[in-house]
Amino acid sequence: MDFVLDRAQGEFGRTLDRMLGGAGTARAVRAWGRGDHGPGRALWERLGGLGVTALAVPEAYDGVGPLPVELAVAYVESGRHAVPGPLAETAAVAVLLSALAEGDHPRAAAAARHWLPRIASGRALVTLAAAEGGPYALDADAADAVFTVAGEELWLAPGHGPVQRSSDPARRLARPRPGGEPLAHGPAVAPAVERAADWAAFATAALSLGTGLALLERTVAYVKGRRQFGRAVGSFQAVKHRLADVLIGLEFARPLLFGAAVALASDAPGTRAEVAAAKVAAGEAGYAAARAALQLHGAIGYTDEFDLSLWIRRAHALRSAWGTPSVCRARVLAG
Repeated sequence: MDFVLDRAQGEFGRTLDRMLGGAGTARAVRAWGRGDHGPGRALWERLGGLGVTALAVPEAYDGVGPLPVELAVAYVESGRHAVPGPLAETAAVAVLLSALAEGDHPRAAAAARHWLPRIASGRALVTLAAAEGGPYALDADAADAVFTVAGEELWLAPGHGPVQRSSDPARRLARPRPGGEPLAHGPAVAPAVERAADWAAFATAALSLGTGLALLERTVAYVKGRRQFGRAVGSFQAVKHRLADVLIGLEFARPLLFGAAVALASDAPGTRAEVAAAKVAAGEAGYAAARAALQLHGAIGYTDEFDLSLWIRRAHALRSAWGTPSVCRARVLAG
């Protein structure tokens, strides 16, 4: 099946590419990894101005969504330009709060009225800790609110513990502190959390695809200019085959990603399996692009000072975030 973006969706992606291309995201990522969130927050506000942060927020809360296809377009570009921050988690919180606000959960409804308009405008960063994403909350030190799920309960955490660096220094992890404000409890929480986790996995897949595309673009440009034995490295057959394999993996993941977007939009049966298929395909393709980029760049690919390392480390971390490859394959097989 072919998934072709319409004219508006394509122009949306190109606009984001132009904006992010001139925004100095590499500097923002390095600052974020040092705990300086100012440049990254400024970047989020610019994304909010273009409507990116409103894509998972319903219109009732000043959003434009949920629009998973447009979110995939935006997050692929965000991955290509290594935008820092809890992008997937913020989208998941928007889905979770809006779902619980529709039920008999007055505290969750109040939280939705308070937080969702701020998320939609790009003025608020929030993060989420849930079983499917692991015990840590991503970028809790930068977030305005940390939401945590414990069994059939949703809480607004009172803070977080010590920050720990992950394999990607710009993905800072911390355990939410116990207690805080209870927002919802009961059997309705589990399906809402499951749907939010699917959105987080879907958003992570889009980020992985964008990260892999950036790595491929940079590696192709490098091997065209790097010369050995009087020839461009990119002219060697082994290098061509390696990069062709990376391209095939990324192009295979793309329709799975947009297929998952269509499934999320219609809430079709088997949506969870489609999201898992997209997540494992995009995560593995991004990781393969990172391995190829590292090897074909040689020794400079290992250096922190070289911007390529920002994307290499991001691909490794995204591969396992919100669903490891083994977990996602099991979901696909379960169907």
